[in-house]
Amino acid sequence: MTEDRYTLVGVYVSRPVCDRLGDYLYERAGVVDIEEYFDPAASGVTVGDPGADATDDLLAEVVAEFASLYDAADFDAVNAVDPEDFVLTHLAAEPKTVATARELFEAAGTIQNAGLRTVHTAIIDAWLADAFGESDRQVDDSSASE
Repeated sequence: MTEDRYTLVGVYVSRPVCDRLGDYLYERAGVVDIEEYFDPAASGVTVGDPGADATDDLLAEVVAEFASLYDAADFDAVNAVDPEDFVLTHLAAEPKTVATARELFEAAGTIQNAGLRTVHTAIIDAWLADAFGESDRQVDDSSASE
């Protein structure tokens, strides 16, 4: 991998978190469909791609703020999400950032005794809440229909 390419990393998140992540990337980089934006079969993404640059910034912030995001994360709410309500999406970032993020997510999963989809959703949801200045977050669709 050369320095002018980002590495892709897959994250499982609940549908509402994926939608909010999509909103963030649309506002930041004009990404219309986050689930289709990156080709997971590709060996990487070129630095300078607006969506990749935005997800690189996002993941770098998640890594830098991981401890506080972990503290703010609502793991219990994510544990209540139906396992069928998670989607796989991809983010692009510098290879070192991707490696560090993977290690942090795995460590959080071990501490929480939870799967990666729970950890991905809870941490990214906490980051999005901070990015959007939200105090009331929704990690699943259950309360949306009430």
